[in-house]
Amino acid sequence: MSAPAPVTSRVRGRDGVEVAVHRWGVPGDRPAVLLQHGFAADSLRNWVDSGVVAALLADGRAVVAVDARGHGASDKPHDPERYGEAAMAGDLAAVADQLGLETFDLAGYSMGGMVSLVLAGSDPRVRRLVVGGIGAAVLERGRGDMRAVRSTALADALETDDPASISDPTAAAFRTFADSTGADRQALAAHVRAVRTEPFPVGAIAAPTLVLAGDSDPLAAHPQVLADAIPGARLVTVPGDHLGAVRSPVFAGALVGFLADDGGS
Repeated sequence: MSAPAPVTSRVRGRDGVEVAVHRWGVPGDRPAVLLQHGFAADSLRNWVDSGVVAALLADGRAVVAVDARGHGASDKPHDPERYGEAAMAGDLAAVADQLGLETFDLAGYSMGGMVSLVLAGSDPRVRRLVVGGIGAAVLERGRGDMRAVRSTALADALETDDPASISDPTAAAFRTFADSTGADRQALAAHVRAVRTEPFPVGAIAAPTLVLAGDSDPLAAHPQVLADAIPGARLVTVPGDHLGAVRSPVFAGALVGFLADDGGS
């Protein structure tokens, strides 16, 4: 099952940075699904190649996927001040504004999961929420699980001209992935160097929420802790590590099924 080519446009964020917006399907009785991808990926790699977009379309949903600033076909500033989850959540809100979405379902993976937590904690238009690839560390440290990779090591790995000098294996894996996608490594490093100083507003999330985590994902350790902190949220674990879990058919099935359920949480 594959997705057709999207209709792609650009939306200007509140600080002037433009993001690429990919759309599939036509609006129906149920709200559109807004998707935010993970770090160093883009909408097509994260959501199309994994089969999530096709599964949502087969369920009759209109789909909107946003390339986060610094990624994909979006603008790629090199200043860390232009990054952070709040800025990216603002971009998603601007997309919803531009498309006239009075309500929408929201799903994010890894970095996109953290961005989605911020948006869902402040925007009442979010009807249902799915966050994947994150765990307890977003509560304990205010960002992804740095027990698996230090942010300074990751930024250094992205900026170095000599990949052979990278000693941290997880940072090396992200560098290899970034190189394989032709990413702007300076933009990605600027995002990594953006420091979050505020806790994620998980207690303010009113939307029914599903936490999805790979059973061998070191960047989503202790996901039940995160689920317990979000009012009424539940956890589903799927096979795979950080890069593999999102490609599991179980992941797509759980995401689509949860967003299709109009009753309860």
